[in-house]
This record gives sequence, C-alpha cells and structure tokens, in this order.
Amino acid sequence: MRFVSTAGRAPPADLRTAVFAGLAPDGGLYQPATLEMLPDATVGRLIGAALQDTSLLLARHLMGDEVDGDGLASIVEDALDFPIPLERIDDRTFVLELFHGPTLAFKDVGARFMARLMAAFRSESDSPLTVLTATSGDTGGAVANAFHDVPGIRVVVLYPEGQVSPLQERQFTTLGENVAAVAVAGTFDDCQRMAKEALANEKLRREIHVTSANSINVGRLLPQIFYYFHAWTQLADPAADVLVSVPSGNFGNLTAGLMAKRLGLPVARFVAATNVNDVVPRYLDTGRFQPLASVRTTSTAMDVGDPSNFARMLALFGGDAARMREAAVGSSHTDDETRGAIERVYQAHGYVLDPHSAVGYLGLEAARARRPGSVGILLATAHPAKFSETVEPAIGQTIEVPERLAILQERDSRATRIDPDAGQLEHLLLSG
Repeated sequence: MRFVSTAGRAPPADLRTAVFAGLAPDGGLYQPATLEMLPDATVGRLIGAALQDTSLLLARHLMGDEVDGDGLASIVEDALDFPIPLERIDDRTFVLELFHGPTLAFKDVGARFMARLMAAFRSESDSPLTVLTATSGDTGGAVANAFHDVPGIRVVVLYPEGQVSPLQERQFTTLGENVAAVAVAGTFDDCQRMAKEALANEKLRREIHVTSANSINVGRLLPQIFYYFHAWTQLADPAADVLVSVPSGNFGNLTAGLMAKRLGLPVARFVAATNVNDVVPRYLDTGRFQPLASVRTTSTAMDVGDPSNFARMLALFGGDAARMREAAVGSSHTDDETRGAIERVYQAHGYVLDPHSAVGYLGLEAARARRPGSVGILLATAHPAKFSETVEPAIGQTIEVPERLAILQERDSRATRIDPDAGQLEHLLLSG
C-alpha cells in the first residue's frame, strides 16, 4: 500500500516511511492512497470471528505487502492480547468496551500495534528514535505504556498542565526511564501545534530522529479500523440498520470508522459526538470549517478546537460536505447533559459511562430519534474510574478503582514544565 499526504505536495510513501516520518514533508497527514473494498463474501465470513482473527485479516489487507505474514500475525497477537467485548444495555443499544487494555482506554489498540510495528521495522544499527506525542488525556498513557522500556526509543509526552484527570496524568508521569512527561502551560491545541512544529523542524529531524505517536501517525490510526469490524461481527443481526456513535476530539477514531466503511463495513451512518468543542458538527451543518480556541469541559480528552484528523476526513470525501453528511452526522452536548446521561443510563440499566462515552450516548440517542428502528453501537473509550470526580456524584456510588490504576498512587510523579513555545521544546528535546 502507498500513502499520500493530505496536503498533496509530498511524494507517495511506503508504510515504513510514513510510520517513522509521522508527518509528511509538506506538513500534511499520511493516509492510504486507495482503500480497496473487501469482497462481500469476505466480510460475511467475519461474522462471529474472534478479535484477533478479524484484525489479522484486515491488517493483511491494509499492509500485508510490507510486513511478512508471520511477523504481522505476531504483532496482532501481542498487541491485542485483551478483550474488546460488545455489551448490550437494551434491546437495540450496544456498547463496545474499548477500555480493557493496559491503560484502560481505547488508545491502547493503536498505540500497542504501532509500537510493535515500529519495533519490527527497526534494526539494531538504526539511530535512536524520539517518539513525540501530544495528549489531552488517554493518548499519553497508552503511548508511554506501549513504548516503555523499548530499546532505542525515547518517548516525550506533551500535555496541557492541569487539564487532564489526575489518574490519566499519573499514567505517563510515573513511568520514568525512557518516558519523559512535559507539562505545557497552555491547551491541548498548543501541545498539538508544538508537536507538529517539532516534526517539521529540520534540525530535530537531523540530530534526533523524531516522529509522532498521535493519531496523526498512520501507524496508530489504521489499527483502529479493526475494532469497527469486530463490533459489527458480534451483532446478532448483521443485516440491521446500524448507527455507530464515536465520542470525538481529535477525530482519529471517527476517521478510522469512515475508512472502515470505505473498506466495506456495513454501517449506515456514524455519529460525530462532541462536547461544546463542536467545530466538526458545525461543519456538517454548514459546510464551513472554522477552528476555535478549545473550551474546557468534563470530557477533557475531547477539548480540541482544531482537530488534526479533519484533514483526513476532508480528503476521504474530496472536500465535499454533502458526501461527508451521507456517512456522518454531528451532535454536540453540554456538561450538564453529559452528567445527566451518566445518571440516567445508570438508573435505567445499571451501566456506568465515563464522561466521553456519555457524550457518545447522547449523540446516539439524537441520531436514533431520526432513524427509528436502527441498532446503535456506542464506542466506550475509557474506564469510568479515570473520571470518578464526575461519575461518582452522577451515579451516587463509589467506583471501584482497578488495581492497575490504584497502584499509580504509590509511584512518584515527574514532569518538566515549559511554556507553549517551540524553542523551549526544541531545547528540551536536544538536551534530553
């Protein structure tokens, strides 16, 4: 498979080049030049298949000519060694629980696959690699965990100081060794801008091999396609009219879903569910994309005012808003609505949603009201214990903290503080 830049001014690249570059030379994002649809018979044979079997078939379809068969099977087996169950909460509503990996967040899927893919591509003679990632919450922990103790790779996590939950922060500030946490006195959009500037910095590219582990890196984006197919294959009625609601911030997750649909996933429509940071739902309503300063909410990982992956969404549909509306509908919700959804779902079904998944639930409700009889799948992106300060008052109960989170309280937390300044980040990266 060849990969092209969304900016359209860089030569096509192979998978290895795209993964290690992170960002294309012209500043665009790499994405597949073509997405060849799977035959209907192949998709049909996936019904009821195990997660790893579905994932391996898709991995071979997307990148099989660049990674040998046994190596790809080993990557899938090692990266996806945890369950992704599809839970029913009522007759026509299902929750895909993506939070059973090591850091209890959906980011584990892409981060673990990418880390193993990079390791497979590297040789002992390669120069050390710096993996730079910006996080508004779960990306930092997932990437840090995936690359922790990997020889020859340093991880630097940028995060907006005071704007991620305490447990999320401790997931990447307590590891040490080859993982460095950098608290930026700004917003996630500042962190994302700084990461892009660093990736485009010729001095950094020359003196330290710097790449990205955000969803701007196609190596982390493509594996997210796997679980969309996995969710559909677990439905009792695969012929149903299916809506999939995706809690969205930087829009990598939704982009992967749209790519899955292009590959032949039998889903009627996606819901781009956001908090009040609603630039993509506004685009779907008006056809105009206007980035805004991000607003802080209880669903902090979705506090993004200028989502990078929107460039990929535009490219998928040739910049045609009408075509995008055929595949996705927008839905935005306030903090009060989010807390109300957490309380309502718990009281009605005994199911606990985290704030991000609650936004997704609200988006699914709104979309199903316009599509009676549809089956809804909600992507649950994080364990609710990560957001106990919001969830517990809403449900009136204490949430049991999983052991892998509880143990973080016993570890020392370390971070370097910088201003949202590219020069300060350059100095830190070169002196590290």
